[in-house]
Amino acid sequence: MKLHNSYTNKIEEFIPLEENKVKMYVCGPTVYDYAHLGHARCYITWDVLYRYLKFKGYEVTYCRNVTDVDDKILKKATTENKTPEEVSQYWYKQFTNSMQALNTLKPDIEPFATKTIGEMISIIKDLIKNGYAYESNGDVYFRVKKFSKYGHLSKQPIDQLESGARIEIGESKEDPLDFALWKKDEKFGYKSPWGIGRPGWHIECSAMSRKFLGKTIDIHAGGADLIFPHHENEIAQSECANGCKFVNYWLHNGFVTINKEKMSKSLGNFLTIDELLKKYDSNTIRFFILTNHYRMPVEFSDEALSSAQAGVKRLMNAKRTNIDDGFDITTTAEYRQFVEAMDDDLNTSKALAVLFDLVNKSNKNEDKAYTTLYKLANVLGFNFEKLELTSEEIQNALKHVSVVLGETFDNIEDLIKFRKKARDEKNWEIADKIRIALDESGILVKDSKDGTVLEAK
Repeated sequence: MKLHNSYTNKIEEFIPLEENKVKMYVCGPTVYDYAHLGHARCYITWDVLYRYLKFKGYEVTYCRNVTDVDDKILKKATTENKTPEEVSQYWYKQFTNSMQALNTLKPDIEPFATKTIGEMISIIKDLIKNGYAYESNGDVYFRVKKFSKYGHLSKQPIDQLESGARIEIGESKEDPLDFALWKKDEKFGYKSPWGIGRPGWHIECSAMSRKFLGKTIDIHAGGADLIFPHHENEIAQSECANGCKFVNYWLHNGFVTINKEKMSKSLGNFLTIDELLKKYDSNTIRFFILTNHYRMPVEFSDEALSSAQAGVKRLMNAKRTNIDDGFDITTTAEYRQFVEAMDDDLNTSKALAVLFDLVNKSNKNEDKAYTTLYKLANVLGFNFEKLELTSEEIQNALKHVSVVLGETFDNIEDLIKFRKKARDEKNWEIADKIRIALDESGILVKDSKDGTVLEAK
C-alpha cells in the first residue's frame, strides 16, 4: 500500500511502526458552529482510510480530537451569555449527528481538549526545561528558530516566514515567529505554573496524540489548510518535547471550492452538512467526494452533486441477491482490482469504476457479483439501506402527479391518503395513475398489509 507523505512530498510504501497495527490521528472539529461540506470531505476521506486499513487486516487505533476550548467558542459563549461548556457540548452533539448522517464510523478514541489540560501543561513544562519555550507575562511561547526543521512540512524556509511575521499588540515574544503554547486568560482559564490561562490551539493535538497513541505515530491526517501553521507547529513542539520523530506519514486532503475559492466559514461561502442533506442523501455526498482524488481540490456545484446522485442510483439499483457471508471475495478479479486502486494512494475514482463493473455483472445475474459489490462498497462507506427521498425529489413527484390527475397535493402524506382512499373504493384507475406517475418521477411504490412505502428507485 502506497500513500502520499506530505512531509517528504513523495508517494511512499506504507510500513507501520508495529506489524499489523496502525496508530492514526486526525484533527477533529472546533465545536462552535455547524459542520460544512469542507468538513464532510475531510472526515469522509479519513473514514475511508480507516475502513480500508481495517479491511486490509490492520488493527487500527483511530483518534480524532474535539477542540472545545478556543477563541471562537469563548466569543460565542460571551455573545450568547452561556458558558463555554454549554456552547461546545451543544455543537459537539450537532457535529456527531452530522457525522452519523454521513455514515462515518466513530473513531476509537475521541478526546476533548479540556480533559487533557494536565498533559498539555506537562509538555509545556518539558519544553521550557529543554530551552525550547519561555514564559512571558503569563503567556508561554515556543522558540521557533531553535527547531532547525521548522518549515519542512509546509516547504517554507525560515527567512520566507520571517518576512511576513509580526508581533501583535499585547504579545511579548522574543521573536515574531514564536507561537503561543499557553495564553493568559483570567476569565476562562485554568490553573497552571504560569498563572490562570488556557492552551494554545497547536499544543492540544500534540498532547492528545501523545496521551492516547504514544510519542511516535504512524499516520497524522487532516485538511490541507492545517499544514501551516497547525501541523508545522505540532511537529516542532512534539519532537522537541519528546526527543523523537512525531509522525511517519502526514496525509492531507484538498479543499472544497465554490467558484474557485476555498469553502470556509470565514469567507461565508459554505454549505452546512445539514443543509446539503435536505437535498441529497449521504451516499450522494460521499460519492461526490470519492469521485475525486482526495489530494485534489473539489469544485462544488449542483451539477456535480446531481451527477453523483445518478451514480449512486446505479449502485443502489443493482439487481440484489442474498449476501453470501461465507463467500471469499479475495478470489475475485474485482477484489484484486479494487485493492490495486486503493493501494495506489487511495485512488477512489478507480475503485468506484470496479463497483460499476460489479453492478453490470449483478444485473446479468453473475454468481456472487452482488455479494462482492456489497462488501467492497461497504469499504468506501456506502449505505445499501433504502435511499431516503430528498425534499426536491418529493416536490418534483408531487408536481408530476398533480399534472397527471389535475389535483394539487401539499405533501406526500396527503397523496398517499388520497391513493389509499382510491384503492379502498376499488378505483384502480386512479390508484394506478398515481403509481405510474410516481414511477416516472423515480419513486417506487410498495404496497403491503402494513401500508404503503415510497422508496427512491
